[in-house]
Formats: sequence, structure tokens, C-alpha cells
Amino acid sequence: MMTKRSIVRLSVAAVVLICSLAAVALVLQSPGEQMTDAAKRFIATLSDEQKAVTLMGYDDERRVKWHFVPLNDRKGLEVKRMDEKQKRAAYSLLRAALSQVGYDKARSIMDLDALLKVMQKGPNPIRDHERYYVTIFGDPTSAGKWGLSFEGHHLSLNFAVANNQVTSHSPAFFGGNPGKVTVDVGAGPVIGTWAFEKEEVLAFELLAMLDAEQRKVAITAPKAPADIRAAGSAQPPADGPVGLAASKLTPDQLHKLWAILHVYAHNMPEPIAQKRLKEIADAGFDKVHFAWAGADKPGVGHYYRIQGPTFLIEYVNVQPDSAGTVANHPHSVWRDMRGDFGIKR
Repeated sequence: MMTKRSIVRLSVAAVVLICSLAAVALVLQSPGEQMTDAAKRFIATLSDEQKAVTLMGYDDERRVKWHFVPLNDRKGLEVKRMDEKQKRAAYSLLRAALSQVGYDKARSIMDLDALLKVMQKGPNPIRDHERYYVTIFGDPTSAGKWGLSFEGHHLSLNFAVANNQVTSHSPAFFGGNPGKVTVDVGAGPVIGTWAFEKEEVLAFELLAMLDAEQRKVAITAPKAPADIRAAGSAQPPADGPVGLAASKLTPDQLHKLWAILHVYAHNMPEPIAQKRLKEIADAGFDKVHFAWAGADKPGVGHYYRIQGPTFLIEYVNVQPDSAGTVANHPHSVWRDMRGDFGIKR
């Protein structure tokens, strides 16, 4: 006969097993399935008035309108206008769309606006860590086609999902002011926070590995551009790659270039990151080009561009931060050369 203690032990074991199976099931879900489920849960928390602001048709022209500058008004529902339950659901949706690294980076970027609000002083309503907007285009169902925009200052993330599969994850813009936090103002990220450390350091390391002849090809301009190209445009620039071809790199240099690509790819969940990298390899890694403009040392304006048949990366760091530190205000973007927003060129 089973004792009461045995029954309790079995009950605990059963709960542990059920939780483990649930965790496994969650892991087995594709990013598209996780996003669809998270979108449904978020929508379920909204009032009718909030739904009118948040939900738009998939073919609405606003789906392909994006930007990262501090605008007075944006599409979608502002995080600031959500209650705590809705905020948790909105952040769960963002987490489903990104990797842990990408999610942490996005939240750090948002928190930087709390720091900016103090540093820039005075009333500044567009500096707010909750002035970020969620928009859902179409109906998130397992057999449906829908889109997601999560956007605000220095952050614009755009997705398309069809039949529970993520069909587009670009443009994906991440920026920061300051890039590396060097002051303590009692708000925002702590001193030392550096959301773009790998994007910055690895690229300088690759540049330093190039010999004189390689640098002549890789460095395309003595001065960095003011910003990324085609910011806010529905599609990336159509011109081909410039700079040094991967086929001209040594094995160590190739490894470093591949490491940079990994950093950008892994802002997204692992299956999407692996798909990004596989598409680069399948299209021909030798067709990837690395280009540099501006200073060859940190602290002075610099820019790089990495481009292949399937993707475009741009990183520019020329603007000063709010404390006046030069080149501590990076902008970075990943775009799909075959068409952003799931729209083929």
C-alpha cells in the first residue's frame, strides 16, 4: 500500500515531469510559433481602444515605414500607455522575436533614453525609456500572415510571419547614445554598459589584421559617412558590394569576418541566426565584401559595411554622445538584399 508520503513524492515527480515536458515543448516551438502565441497573448490583454491603435491590416502602407530617429509620433501602441500586464505581454512578444542577446541589447537601448532624459535636462517628452511602440499587422494565427513592428528611438525591429514561420526579420536596426556608458546620472544603464562592444571591437581587429595592399582595397573613403544609407527606406540600397572580397582574406582574417557576421546574426533566435549564416554560405562566402571608411582607431568617426548576395550590414559611429565624447553614438542595421519586410525585389 502506498503511504501518504509516497503519494506526495509521486505528485511532486509528476509536476516536475510535466514542467520538464512543457519546457521541452517550448524549446521545440519554432520562433514563428513562439511569436504567434506571444502576439495572441498580447492582443488578449488589450482594450478595444488599444486594439484600434495596435492592430492594422497586413497590407497597410505603414508596415514598411520605419525609422530610428526620435519622432513625435509613431504607429502602434506606446509601451507607456500599457498597464503592467500589457507591458509584460509586450516584452514577452519582443523576447519571442529575438535571441536573449538581442533582447538584452534592445532593452539596454530603451533604457539609454532614461539616461538621455537626465543628461539633456529640461522637459523632453521624446526621451523616455517607455516611448517605444508595438504594432501588429494582420491576424496572428498558425495559418495566417502577419507582421510585427517594435520601434522607437534607436530601435526598429520588423518581422513578417506566415504559417508560423518567420519569413522576414529585416530591417533590424539597433543604435545607442551613448554607445558605451561612461557617466552615472542615476538613471539608465550603469557605467561600463556597452551594447555594441563586439560589433565595434571585432571590426577594428579585422581592420588591424589587413596588410597594406588589402587596406588599399578595403578602405573606400578617408571619412566616414554621416549615417547608414537609405535610413527609413522600405528597401536597402540596390548597389553591389564594395571593398575587399572575402576571397582575398587569409584564414585568420576569414575567421574574424565570420565572427562579426555571427554577432549580427545572433541578435535573432538560434534557428533564424543559423538560417542567416547558411544563406550567406550557400550564396558564396567568397562573394562577401568588407569595406571601411573613416578612422582606423576608436574614438574617431568610423564606418564599415559588410555585404553579400543575401544581406547587408552597416555600422557607423561618428556622432558624439550627449556628454560630448566623439564617436560614441553607433548606428547599426541588418538588411535583406533580396527584399526587406518579406517583399521580394
